Amino acid sequence: MAEFYAGVDLGGTKILTGIGDADGRIIARSRARTEVEKGEKRIVKNIVRTIHRALEKAELDRDKLSCLGIGSPGPLNISAGIVYETSNLPFKRFPIVEMLEDELELPVLLENDANAAALGEKMFGAGQKAEEMIYITISTGIGGGIISQGRILHGCCDGAGEIGHMIVNPGGPTCGFKQHQGCLEAMSSGTAIIREARKKLVQQETDAFLGFNGSPGELTGFQVAQAARQGDEAAREIYEEMGFYLGIGVANLIDLLNPELIVFGGGVMKARDLFWEIMQHSAADHAIPAVKQDCQLIEAELGEDVGLAGAIAVAISRG
Repeated sequence: MAEFYAGVDLGGTKILTGIGDADGRIIARSRARTEVEKGEKRIVKNIVRTIHRALEKAELDRDKLSCLGIGSPGPLNISAGIVYETSNLPFKRFPIVEMLEDELELPVLLENDANAAALGEKMFGAGQKAEEMIYITISTGIGGGIISQGRILHGCCDGAGEIGHMIVNPGGPTCGFKQHQGCLEAMSSGTAIIREARKKLVQQETDAFLGFNGSPGELTGFQVAQAARQGDEAAREIYEEMGFYLGIGVANLIDLLNPELIVFGGGVMKARDLFWEIMQHSAADHAIPAVKQDCQLIEAELGEDVGLAGAIAVAISRG
């Protein structure tokens, strides 16, 4: 008999739920607003509602599900099923696993969302042949997950894989945590690109990004990338610096963990043509050559499905 799994990609604004089979094929999806303003219990009810809706779309009974996997922002206590306080969810030591198991009468596994994405790429995407790999997501922030011997590397208290907060430029700008000066997230994320572009406008280091005439606060990452592709020198410099520091971070990971594969995902990868080559050169310049030569740098395959596929992968990993 075929086994089916549910996965929940839990975010600050939306809940994405899917039903998948043992091969990771997503056969039904459901979406709902997270409604963080209405508190923890409402979020749980919304998760349950999306699961029932996805089951209806898949024409499956609840008893056909083997497990539910949740990819959630951290920090977490995975073994206890607890989400600690996070920046975009109202949880404070919230026992989300216990509450969902009571509601659904179904085994539930909790995982950091970036770790879940890494496992998704390992099981169903670009990393299927790799036992030692790293997943890096470059978006508003920078996150990641480490796969070692085919499994997620959690560390002693489920905190491993905070790739975005390794320091690559001591004394540089701070990230959202405010205490990490010059970390990878502060230097190479989508937020960092927009910050530097707006700074150039305020300091009048450029007249405008190819005709942009709004206030600095209105400038978007898409507009900066578009200007860079059209030859705007200030915009190109921002992506060159972003790629340089990303390469330093990649070199650190290569030297420390000796992966066979590093997989890159996230929204900023849509502008990979502006920084990829620079990042590769920077990584090669800063990593130990004998270690770097055995590591392949590639783009993720799962695209926007990575969070959902990752949560399903977490559920499948229970077996």
